[in-house]
Amino acid sequence: MTIQIKRIYEPYQESDGIRLLVDRVWPRGIKKENARLDGWLKELAPSTALRKWFGHIPERYPQFSEQYRQELDANPQAQADILKVMQESQQHTVTLLYGAKNQQFNQAVVLKAYLEDHMGAK
Repeated sequence: MTIQIKRIYEPYQESDGIRLLVDRVWPRGIKKENARLDGWLKELAPSTALRKWFGHIPERYPQFSEQYRQELDANPQAQADILKVMQESQQHTVTLLYGAKNQQFNQAVVLKAYLEDHMGAK
């Protein structure tokens, strides 16, 4: 299983495989019927408090990443949910979608690394 990340604002491609939105808040300007989602995993997103504290400020990213990983560790049901989606999929690719402008410092980057570390995905 391959995990990739992509801004939800980028066009759909067949190579996306399963498309999962991993934001707690619906992204601005995207109509649900046009998003081409296979799931919206709000429970895998950072808590509202952590998201607001981070504010996509690059200097806070290391601490954000650490705290977000702790939140993921404390949420075994969310881990089970995404693992089930990945295992039941006929696709070999899962695309984690996010709305943040910063492509380097966002929750999808942390979540991808977390899944690769903990679930054997690539």
